Amino acid sequence: QVFLVESGGGLVQAGGSLGLSCAASGSIFSINDMAWYRQAPGKQRELVASISNTGSTDYADSVKGRFTISRDNTNNTMYLQMNSLKPEDTAVYYCNAAIQFTSWVPSLDYWGQGTQVTVSS
Repeated sequence: QVFLVESGGGLVQAGGSLGLSCAASGSIFSINDMAWYRQAPGKQRELVASISNTGSTDYADSVKGRFTISRDNTNNTMYLQMNSLKPEDTAVYYCNAAIQFTSWVPSLDYWGQGTQVTVSS
């Protein structure tokens, strides 16, 4: 069994910063791609940023230059540093990871429970 646990959400004023963490635990052989998604009220879940197991990153246009995704493969943890936050960044942020239990089984998708980020104007 695998768990993804996010932490670090909260309330911040526009222009402020927040950092999110996502820790994976359980029976893990390897973690491939990891990503942060977000879902605002009444909107579809959208990809915010992704990072491969070799460190290649990709960002949504709306967060480029403001958000930074990173990971610590030793500790199976992913981070999202969010700077210059805007009210439109308000959403529940979810971490996502493609995790293998063993080398001969394809990776499975796992999701965290989500953490609320609220940016006030």
